[in-house]
This record gives sequence, C-alpha cells and structure tokens, in this order.
Amino acid sequence: MPTLVHEFAWPDRVVIGTIGVPGSRTFYLQVRAGKQIVSIALEKQQSAQLAEKIDEILDQLITVEGNPFSVPTGTPIELVDNDQLEAVTEQFRTGAMTLGWDPTTAQVVIEAYPITEVDADDVESLAEDGADVTEMLLVRMPVGTARAFAKRTREVVGAGRPACPLCGYPVDADGHVCTVPGV
Repeated sequence: MPTLVHEFAWPDRVVIGTIGVPGSRTFYLQVRAGKQIVSIALEKQQSAQLAEKIDEILDQLITVEGNPFSVPTGTPIELVDNDQLEAVTEQFRTGAMTLGWDPTTAQVVIEAYPITEVDADDVESLAEDGADVTEMLLVRMPVGTARAFAKRTREVVGAGRPACPLCGYPVDADGHVCTVPGV
C-alpha cells in the first residue's frame, strides 16, 4: 500500500500550537511551506518530549569537538514565532514519531506516523481492496528553527492548567477535589 508523505525540506513555519481551553486543549504540530500547510494532532506529552529531545540533540552537537555546525545555545530572536496556528485541518492523529539529525544538510529531522487501529475484521477487507493509503509527515528544520521550535513548544505545554500544590494534579477552572493520601 502506498504511503503519502507530507514532506517539508525547508519549511517557512513549523510550530506546536493548541486549540481549546486548558484541560481540553488539542495539540497540533503545524508545518507550512508556501501555501502547503499540514496539521497533525498529537498529545501534550508527545509535544513536551519532542521539545526536550530536540534540545538534547542540539546541546550534544555543541559539545562535539570540531563541530562544523553553528548551533545556537539560545533561540535566535528573529526566529521567535508566537503567532496562533493557521487554519487547522487535521491530517491525522500522531502515533509513533522519530527524531534524528541529518549532518549532510545540518537539519533536525522529525518523522510522524498516524495511529493505526485495525480491527481483525478490517485486516481482510484492507488486503482485498488495497484502497488503504498510509501517511507520514517528514519535516527537516535548520538548527536555529529547531531551537525556536523547542522553546515555543515548552511555552505552549507550560501554559496549561496549574498544578495543585498538595497533590500535583491539574486544577480545573471550575475547581479541584484534592485526594491527598493519608489526609
């Protein structure tokens, strides 16, 4: 079965953003190059992990002796993107993701694949009609863009509901019942 690859080699914009209120937000990874825009849904934890791992890759590159890449330690001010998401049409909900480094282009590489849920009954019909097309998102970001992406992502993830000082669970706008053990 063919795979539809949404590929962005040098995107104009790549951000994590949300739709909804804290506690009911949907997280999106949105990529744009020219008029092509792809938005994929992902979990808050996937977003946070992605930002953390991008920073780890960039920080490791800085320490490589004889490193030919100019990796910024902070976010270049000209790459800060605090704008809202553009019109969102969800392409797919993310399941597995991979993150890597391409030394030939000096870019961080993100691959995202949709969640695949196939019932036992569906397996036979998929094999028969062959109409099922899988998708993936492939994004390549230069180091400065990757650093800005990670910073924004941490800010978006951190803008959720505040944590209860007693139990650590999120406090909703309409209240919170704290269930501290032993109290």
